[in-house]
Amino acid sequence: MTIGLICLGLVLLLAFLRVPLGIALLTVSIGGITAINSFGVAATLLPMTLSEAAFSYELAVVPLFILMGNVLSRTGISADLFRAANAFLGSVRGGLALATMVTCAGFSAVCGSSFATAATMSKVAYPSMQKYGYSDRLATATIAAGGTLGILIPPSIILMIYGILTQQNIGELFIAGVLPGLLGLAMYMGVIYAIAVIKPEHAPRGARVSAAERWASLAGVWPFVALFLLIIGGLYIGWFTATEAGGIGAGMALLIALAQRRMGWSRFMEVMKETAMTSVMLYVVLFGAMMFAQFISFSGLADELLSLINDSGLSKLGILLAILAVFLLLGCVMDAMAIILIFVPLFLPTLVAQGYDLIWFGIIVVVLTEIGLITPPVGMNVFVLKANLPKVPVGTIFRGLLPFVGVDVLRLAVLVAFPSISLVLVQWMR
Repeated sequence: MTIGLICLGLVLLLAFLRVPLGIALLTVSIGGITAINSFGVAATLLPMTLSEAAFSYELAVVPLFILMGNVLSRTGISADLFRAANAFLGSVRGGLALATMVTCAGFSAVCGSSFATAATMSKVAYPSMQKYGYSDRLATATIAAGGTLGILIPPSIILMIYGILTQQNIGELFIAGVLPGLLGLAMYMGVIYAIAVIKPEHAPRGARVSAAERWASLAGVWPFVALFLLIIGGLYIGWFTATEAGGIGAGMALLIALAQRRMGWSRFMEVMKETAMTSVMLYVVLFGAMMFAQFISFSGLADELLSLINDSGLSKLGILLAILAVFLLLGCVMDAMAIILIFVPLFLPTLVAQGYDLIWFGIIVVVLTEIGLITPPVGMNVFVLKANLPKVPVGTIFRGLLPFVGVDVLRLAVLVAFPSISLVLVQWMR
């Protein structure tokens, strides 16, 4: 138990020191298992764990969806989405910000990354909002908050990692993320509209666009919308597994890009190189997390935690709220991936013992990490935005995000109180 706590502290320390997470997890896990048992046991477990993971059919889903997202990201879909959303919403008060939020949701659906969404939209949407007189506070907060949708609206890399760690069906996790993701989008848009009405100086009206121009703006968007509906619809109906959906999505994305003449040889090579690098990075992190789960099992840390919780006298709801409070506090100072990889294996036996649905809990964890992405002191989306918009003060972005964080906490409470919101589509597809 003591060795387990020391190693957990070491992993956290290394994560704060920005040591690559996969390397930190692997090193500490091998050292911890050696201290508890022997180096021979650690040396035997390492290749067994890595080979089992490397040849896993489910793990193939990761590079396939990353490839799909990279292909679509490089084809200019973000600009197409923003143009279409602005054509329909731009004339409403706060319309440019509303269009930006819709674009963030749409781009997230094909990208799967909060950081990529925030970085891309800072280049696509921010100049337009600045041109039409939007305040920096609302413009940057809209992009930072909209970027968080990238880890919930499927396909989501975080949900894939969670599914692999907890051995849950990735397709079901994707389906479970649809309604909470749409709820988040609706609540964010409500915040924008309320700000635009209460403080109109932050969000002037845009120019009205004719009906013909509106429909013409959809020309560049419909293939990608069709692709998203095919993937989610196919998963829901049961036509294919998540891994097959990734293969179909990647193949269709390449065909669409070629048909629209947006994918030359040099761009294709860039996409493949970026996909390979990202996939390898995620695989190293995953292998580290799997070894860390083995170490937690050896140390008895999770079992001791379960015994401590059972002896605490807390109710089932009290235990859940305590776990959520830990994730929420960690989200303010740690990266979302690190939180999930380190603490989900630790709390997993407790959640199973309390009878909580792990698909539902996966959505709750993602919403918690969404809040962490825009919460000081280490709101990662805020600093991604700051890197792309160096003239905007960090304080301005955080102040603008206060109402968005407020509705995120409200959404979390709703999802905890009504698990059916996350599970209804999953139950229908089973």
